[in-house]
Amino acid sequence: MGFLWFWLVAVMIVGYVVLDGFDLGVGALHLFLARNEAERRTTLGSIGPVWDGNEVWLLAGGGTLYFAFPLLYASAFSGFYLPLMIVLWLLVLRGVSVELRNHVDLGVWRSLLDGVFGFASALLAIFYGAALANVLRGVPLNAEGYFFLPLWTNWRPGVWPGILDWYTGIGGLVALTALTLHGALWLTLKASGALEARARRVVAPLLLAVAALTVISLFATIAVRPASLDNYFNAPLTFVVPVGVVAALAAIGLWNRKGQALKAFLASCAYLFFMLAGACWSVYPVLLPATSGAANDITIARAISGPHTLQVGLAWWSFGMTLAIAYIVFVYSRFRGKADAAAESH
Repeated sequence: MGFLWFWLVAVMIVGYVVLDGFDLGVGALHLFLARNEAERRTTLGSIGPVWDGNEVWLLAGGGTLYFAFPLLYASAFSGFYLPLMIVLWLLVLRGVSVELRNHVDLGVWRSLLDGVFGFASALLAIFYGAALANVLRGVPLNAEGYFFLPLWTNWRPGVWPGILDWYTGIGGLVALTALTLHGALWLTLKASGALEARARRVVAPLLLAVAALTVISLFATIAVRPASLDNYFNAPLTFVVPVGVVAALAAIGLWNRKGQALKAFLASCAYLFFMLAGACWSVYPVLLPATSGAANDITIARAISGPHTLQVGLAWWSFGMTLAIAYIVFVYSRFRGKADAAAESH
């Protein structure tokens, strides 16, 4: 059951990143690609019907983590208390700015809210990438499974690191560029005219940045956590994951040049899937590594709930995910096609 629940949680994280990732990318590009109010309405209209539903996957992932791995939930949510509060405020700022700008008819306030939306979206992507890098690097867990991290110390990984260091900074940059690319590809799919053309033009430089940062992050991860490749060498077939990363990046470039927006966007989804799956596999069966020694690692066996909890939870999880997937299929099919910038249909 531990193996199953590890990957169920991983699937929910991947689902959140793939679905809400383009929302964040569109937000980060909002100020730079949209040149007038009609184009700004188009960018927001492209995510308007789906962005709040996408965030449900974040809540569902946290709930799943709570009943499947309660020790991990208790440890992570206490040790990462400060960045979690920052993330919550950024989520609030995104939601408030998107909703209020449609009820304010003054240009200066709309400009301010657009800026807040872009800033919060970009910063959220950075914090998500830094959070994943913290998990890969490890945290200073004690024997009881608890830890505390300051926002930063000397910017170097070690036994007593901060939330932000050079390695987690790289993770934040990878997330920002990858999700911005994801958002640009979403706009090539949903926008039209000059906005679509500008979105298509920024894909190539963003793709180069993502490819370069992906390689840098790989070597940085090996330097910080040499054991991250052990699972791959123990199961050589799993090297299909890095091959999938390379193939997805190549497919993005190829299909974007050919103007096949949907295929390019799906290739971006595949890139995010392989990157996150590879990260999960690199630490399995550890859920949260300890920089204070392997004896303090939070592993699946140490954190897993009781058999009855997992059995009952699996039944409810299956029911809930069926509803969530049905809702996603309905919403995305209902709002397929290009976003309409007309004010009366916004």
